[in-house]
Amino acid sequence: MTREVLEDNTDTFALDNTNMLHRLGLVIGLSSLLFLTACTQESQNKIGRSIQNWTGTDGIIEIYAGDKLVKRFMKIDKLSTAAGTSNGVDRPYRFGYGVMDANLNGTVDSGEKKVYFEFSDYSTSYVFFEDPS
Repeated sequence: MTREVLEDNTDTFALDNTNMLHRLGLVIGLSSLLFLTACTQESQNKIGRSIQNWTGTDGIIEIYAGDKLVKRFMKIDKLSTAAGTSNGVDRPYRFGYGVMDANLNGTVDSGEKKVYFEFSDYSTSYVFFEDPS
């Protein structure tokens, strides 16, 4: 707020928009911080999982049967954990989209297409990593 004196020596006050925007930003920031610190650790972890499913640009997942590689998906943008629609509880599988490496040669060849896949958290042996090349 700024003070101005008019020609007839009366005071008037004008709103300073810049100052108000800074204050509003500060209030919103402090409110957000207070909200996050008020949550339990479990709630913070759940918020983090919902926001931060693994995202990247070039993930690879390899599926194993014992010690033998049986499937490989490449160029995975996001790997997500399924959640129940009515109760919101995480389901025991993950899903994503990636190019299926049909011949398991570690490169995306012509004819290999992006597909949807899902796998169990309990019974599937898998390794998920970012492409090192």
